[in-house]
Amino acid sequence: MPHRTQQKGFTLVELLVVIAIIGVLVGLLLPAVQAAREAARRMSCSNNFKQIGLALHNYHSAYNMLPAHSAGTTNTANSGNPNPSRRADGGGGHNRNELSWLPGLTPFFEQQALWEQISNPMDSDGDGVIDFQAMGPDARMNLSDHNAAGNRYRPWLTNVPTLRCPSDPGEGLPAQGRTNYAACLGDSTHHMHCGAEQDRANIPNGNWAQAERAACRGTFVSSRSTGFREILDGLSNTIAAGEIITSLGDRDIRALPPDAPTSIQANSGDPTGPDNALACRDMIDPERPLFWRSGAPFVASPAVTGPAGEMERGYKWAYGRPLFSAMNTILPPNSEICMQGNRHNEGILPPSSHHQGGVHVLMADGAVKFITESIDAGNSGAPPVRWDGWAINPAGSPSPYGIWGALGTRASKEVIDQEF
Repeated sequence: MPHRTQQKGFTLVELLVVIAIIGVLVGLLLPAVQAAREAARRMSCSNNFKQIGLALHNYHSAYNMLPAHSAGTTNTANSGNPNPSRRADGGGGHNRNELSWLPGLTPFFEQQALWEQISNPMDSDGDGVIDFQAMGPDARMNLSDHNAAGNRYRPWLTNVPTLRCPSDPGEGLPAQGRTNYAACLGDSTHHMHCGAEQDRANIPNGNWAQAERAACRGTFVSSRSTGFREILDGLSNTIAAGEIITSLGDRDIRALPPDAPTSIQANSGDPTGPDNALACRDMIDPERPLFWRSGAPFVASPAVTGPAGEMERGYKWAYGRPLFSAMNTILPPNSEICMQGNRHNEGILPPSSHHQGGVHVLMADGAVKFITESIDAGNSGAPPVRWDGWAINPAGSPSPYGIWGALGTRASKEVIDQEF
């Protein structure tokens, strides 16, 4: 009888067992791999912020001041509608005093080439007048940071790697150049969009200096330069800037600003009424608490000259309006944002991130710290410190927003003596 050779191989049961074991191992390892990748992205984000902190200190060493936020050039103070085609002498262009704190820092974080474009904006003949013809069709409108006409001013469209957190997946239109790092304007909304001096028409009896001292309490004050000498609470106790997400177009409560019911602590708004820090909270979707509910008011008012789709968080790194490049310490990190009517002026703008549990902040001494969402934020519905007829918390008052609010102020005599 011929000898039959036995075939070697795996049975079906053995194969299924091996596949099951591999599946279990993948299931166990995948979260660890994802966590390691996010840890690396978070470290890279922190390093970017440290670079900005070094740039900030180098700028201060060079000029003995910090870069001004929401400042620049204009032919009239707080000139209102963009008018880049006219200057006092009839020519040239300007940026309406609305550049953010970031353009001036570009040569200090290895973006000298970009700074050369910004500081020499297509003036080929050196006469001080921008050559609009060299910028393409409708270029006269392009110097205004938010107009929709024609080709845009290229430096403002540039995505700068140092200004982006790797954990933020946002890219492309309708954003211009995105930023994940925003200047800290303090713990109040009052005058945050243009500074008290530029907002003097809304301040009774011309007391804009008192109004500024009362409400503009952050490391940065819109429309003027500040310096380390003004940070009396100590550089290590004061936030200079915070991390923000950029909008992904998904109705995220941290990125898409709804229109507040009326004026959200604004110039003519009563902060003891319904227009307080919680003005937009009723618009959150109860079934999806990280997103706004359907039907919430998101249409920009006629006062906003650009398309509403561009009016979202972090969309314009060079633009000094608070929605794009500023934050305050009223609501704790990763809370909802809420703007005054047209998304363009005052607002509740906490920092935010895609990191688990909190955000990075840059302290004025250059240190980068991770602040958790559970930080003591006091009474989030309290009116802010301000100077006018509604001053429930008058100038010099401690921040009503706990440790978080105190960290946002530069000279309120609130020194933090504990780890945060």
